[in-house]
Amino acid sequence: MLFPNDNLSDALKKLKITATDSTADSLEGCLDCLLQALAQNNTETSEKIQKSGVLQVFASLLTPQSSCTAKVANIIAEVARNEFMRNPCVDAGLIPPLVQLLNCKDQEVLLQTGRALGNICYDSHTLQSQLINMGVIPTLVKLLGIHCQNAALTEMCLVAFGNLAELESSKEQFAYTNIAEELVKLFKKQIEHDKKEMIFEVLAPLAENDVIKLQLVEAGLVECLLEIVQKTVDSDKEDDIAELKTASDLMVLLLLGDESMQKLFEGGKGSVFQRVLSWIPSNSHQLQLAGALAIANFARNDGNCIHMVDNGIVQKLMDLLDRHVEDGNVTVQHAALSALRNLAIPVVNKAKMLSAGVAEAVLKFLRSEMPPVQFKLLGTLRMLIDAQAEAAEQLGRNVKLVERLVEWCEAKDHAGVMGESNRLLSALIRHSKSKDVIRTIVQSGGIKHLVTMATSEHVIMQNEALVALALIAALELVTAEKDLENAQLVQILHRLLSDDRSAPEIKYNSMVLICALIGSEPLQKEVQSMAFLEVVSKLRSHENKTVAQQASLTEQRLAVES
Repeated sequence: MLFPNDNLSDALKKLKITATDSTADSLEGCLDCLLQALAQNNTETSEKIQKSGVLQVFASLLTPQSSCTAKVANIIAEVARNEFMRNPCVDAGLIPPLVQLLNCKDQEVLLQTGRALGNICYDSHTLQSQLINMGVIPTLVKLLGIHCQNAALTEMCLVAFGNLAELESSKEQFAYTNIAEELVKLFKKQIEHDKKEMIFEVLAPLAENDVIKLQLVEAGLVECLLEIVQKTVDSDKEDDIAELKTASDLMVLLLLGDESMQKLFEGGKGSVFQRVLSWIPSNSHQLQLAGALAIANFARNDGNCIHMVDNGIVQKLMDLLDRHVEDGNVTVQHAALSALRNLAIPVVNKAKMLSAGVAEAVLKFLRSEMPPVQFKLLGTLRMLIDAQAEAAEQLGRNVKLVERLVEWCEAKDHAGVMGESNRLLSALIRHSKSKDVIRTIVQSGGIKHLVTMATSEHVIMQNEALVALALIAALELVTAEKDLENAQLVQILHRLLSDDRSAPEIKYNSMVLICALIGSEPLQKEVQSMAFLEVVSKLRSHENKTVAQQASLTEQRLAVES
């Protein structure tokens, strides 16, 4: 039976007239009438409620003392399911009294109040920020602790946390509560997948905050996550696969905080670290990925890196990479290479990793067409050869590698790959100081890229290019002179020396390079034709002493040659 319209109109009129001084009973009847009408046709009834002006009346009815409060809040929650009703609810001043009601004891009032606030502020960062400023976060965390037996209230709190945790400003407030403890306590009690999923949705955004990461680790979340991994790893049920992914992803997220990571590493003796190690040889791609990412996160300081390399982690990662060479999983390749790159940063690890065969393992991925894999491959090789002359020479004479680098130096769509290729080309020359390496790079067409690199916006890359070019000029000028000429190196050096914005080390290395280039007849002619003397003599009064000294030396060389 449709609800008669005139009954609704009567109820609305009555509410407006009698709200202030009527008895609870007559109000109850009117409110029931509204709830019934909303149940039958929410949109139409909401429009009528808005037009009647009764929303303003509701603000005065939202008091902890009134027996009708839960019903009023329920009506507000129902009308606010419609987007067009949310602003009218705000304009009617309903938010402050609703926020006040979160402090009452009545569970039904709390539930309907939470629903009403959630629906009014749904999808509005402005209104959610307002709630945060009104202090709802500590109140809701307290409610979760008190009413954890009430499933509906618990769910209401979790939905609210999920919405609020998306906002950066909420995380600082959450960090001052015991949310970590409450969520972990709640999580341990859950059996159903949906309930766990709901808690995960709150944990993930909160765990982006470093303070909360540590709180979650201290509250025992990691043990819960490891247990889930153990239970779900061999299952092919959809829910279990989803849970395994969420749990292992969250585990990796917790390791992104320096303090939480160090706490779990426990000097490499920690049971968590040991368990994560066992994921790497697993048959689950998800666990292999999480294991490699976790190692990459543990490898964020020298002490951890040295300990892991000394305890055999490199072989585990190389075995993992081996399983993914042919048609492998790109995310696993990327993660394993990230871990190796980080492990290769400490000086003492480089030789150990080279003798373990890491360079060869990494080179198997030269054929990869995936920019993220290319990027990490390049970074790993660059870290490995730093100050390792023999390895730099071996790699620099590898024609396949050098040709691939030259190709990637033109990867305009992938700035990261392009930059790393240039840096590795330069590093092969700088660390090997080898004529053979220079010849290989000249023959593969790499010179023009090193010259372009000297104009990079990053000083560190400019510098690496200039040092490599100076070595080329000192060791193999005749072989390279044609390419250096075609790449207009002399003009570029003139520009770098004339530009006031060039860093001191760029000016210094540009002058060193000029002195080397005048050993070539065609390049010397170019230098003479470009009035270098004028630019260089100005630099004799440069504020940086090293630059000024090099300017005097360069001026003398140029004067002699002219």
